[in-house]
Amino acid sequence: MFPQDRDLGMLQPIIGSWYESLKIPEESQRQVLSELVKEYEKTSYGKDHRAFEAESFSQFRANFPVLGYRQLDQYLTEVQKGNYSSILPEPLECWVMTRGSTGKAKVLPATKTHLKQIFTCGARALVNHALRKNDFELFTGNILNLNFPSAVHTMELNGQEITYGYSSGTYARLNPMFDRVSLIPRQEDIDKLGSGIAKDDWERRFELAYQQAQGTNVVATMGVTPVILSFARYVKKKHGKTPKELWKMRALFCTSVRKIQFKYAPVMKKCFGDVPVVEIYSATEGVFAQQLDNLPYVTPNYDKYLFEVETAHGTKMLHELRRGEWGRLIVSSCMFPRYDIGDLIEAAGKNYFRVIGRRNAATLVEHKLYRLFFGWLT
Repeated sequence: MFPQDRDLGMLQPIIGSWYESLKIPEESQRQVLSELVKEYEKTSYGKDHRAFEAESFSQFRANFPVLGYRQLDQYLTEVQKGNYSSILPEPLECWVMTRGSTGKAKVLPATKTHLKQIFTCGARALVNHALRKNDFELFTGNILNLNFPSAVHTMELNGQEITYGYSSGTYARLNPMFDRVSLIPRQEDIDKLGSGIAKDDWERRFELAYQQAQGTNVVATMGVTPVILSFARYVKKKHGKTPKELWKMRALFCTSVRKIQFKYAPVMKKCFGDVPVVEIYSATEGVFAQQLDNLPYVTPNYDKYLFEVETAHGTKMLHELRRGEWGRLIVSSCMFPRYDIGDLIEAAGKNYFRVIGRRNAATLVEHKLYRLFFGWLT
C-alpha cells in the first residue's frame, strides 16, 4: 500500500498536499505560480517586472530574469535598511546564513511563510517514512541534533543589533515540531558551546550530544550528511563504540550533499546499523524534495515551490523533463522569483530526480563522462 492510500488523519496538513501534487504536478505547479505572482505583486521587484500579467509559465519566464545571489544582494541591502517590500512580500522573521561550503557564506532573510514551509516540508521525510514503514516509534524517541550553531554573528538592523547564525541550527531552534519530538541536545545547548566550526568546536558539540544521548532512546538523526558521519567516527575514536552499539536507530535523514545513497549510505550503515538512509534535498532557501520510497531519488514539493530547469535545449518546467534530461535548477519561492540555486538536477522519470551536484566545471565534466560511459544504465 502506498502512503497516499492511507487515512492521513492529523498528518494531512504536512503530507497530504504533497501526495496530491505528485498525481497532478502540472496543475499543482500552475496553482503555485498563481499564488506566487499575487505575492510578488506586493513587492517593488514584482511591480517592476509586471507580476500581475505573469499568469503562465512562459509569461512568468519572459517577465522575470533569473536571479543569482549577486543580483539579489542589492535588494537584501534594502531589506536590511527596513525596506523589506523591495523584494519580500512580507516582513522578515530573522536572518540566516549558509555553510559557505562552495565559497563565502551567504546571508539571507527568512519570512514567516518561508519558515512554515521549511518546517512542513522538513517534516515530510520523517512522516512519509513512518507511514510507509508503519513505524511510529519515530515520534516517541529522541532525534539526535548535530546541527550548526544558530548564534554566530550580529548585524545592525533599524538601529538594533540582531544575532543570526547558520540556517540548519536556526531552523532546528525555531521548528515547532521539535516541541513534540524530542531533539537531543536542544539547539540552545549547542549554541552555548560557541559559534566556531573548527575541529575542536565540533568535538565539543559531538561530546555534548554523546553525553546527553547515551542511555536514551535515540531513534533517528537528521542533518548535514558529512557531519552525521563525522559524529559516528568521533564516538568510535573517543569512546570505542559505534553508534549502532549505543542506539537502535530507525532511520537517518540526510541532507546537503550529493551522492548520499551511493557514496555515504554504505559507510553510514556500517556505523549506525542497517537502517534506512532517507535523502532530503534542502538548502537555506528551502526544502525542495525528499525521498518518497526505496528508490535512490528525491521527489519535489510541487505544492510549495515552482521549479524550472535550464537544459541544453532551453528552459523547461521540472515536471516536463523526460528521463535522462538534466540541467540547472531554478526555484521560485515565497521569497524570491526565479532564484538560481546553483545545483544541477537530472530526471529519472515519474517524478523521481537526483541532484547531480553544484553547477561548476568539475561537476559538468564528471556528469558528461558518466553519461558517456554509463548512460545506458540510467
